[in-house]
Amino acid sequence: MEHEEVSVTIAAPAERLYDLISDLPRMGEWSPENCGGKWVKGATGPVVGARFRGHNRKGWRRWTTLVTVAIAEPAKEFAFDVTGGPWKVARWGYRFAPTEGATVVTEYWDDHRSVLIAKITSLLVGVADRPEYNRRGMEETLQRLAAFAESRAA
Repeated sequence: MEHEEVSVTIAAPAERLYDLISDLPRMGEWSPENCGGKWVKGATGPVVGARFRGHNRKGWRRWTTLVTVAIAEPAKEFAFDVTGGPWKVARWGYRFAPTEGATVVTEYWDDHRSVLIAKITSLLVGVADRPEYNRRGMEETLQRLAAFAESRAA
């Protein structure tokens, strides 16, 4: 199983950062691949078991995934499991560690795809090296989050 993670220190409280990240319809504001989406099956927010339909894009390619919230510990950790049809895809998560006047935010990704499904999805979405692609995407996501949160921290 592949694993990637990236950490950034952001000058904002953990509670605020958790609220921004766990507001999944807004994820498109931070992520270079996810375009947001909507809560489904009666879910209205980030609680364990809540489901979310995510919309993603890379160039001209578009696809949707179903997300199930797996961890929802305000100001500590938020994680969700992604599926595509009947297949497990990944777990995405965020950990929040308060420091003096800031928070270290760690975004992580665990690949749950089989080797065959990984090869197929690489062709379908146009990403040959998913771990490297996701690491770069996490860096961009956290930088966008930092810019937004720090501009409104005062």
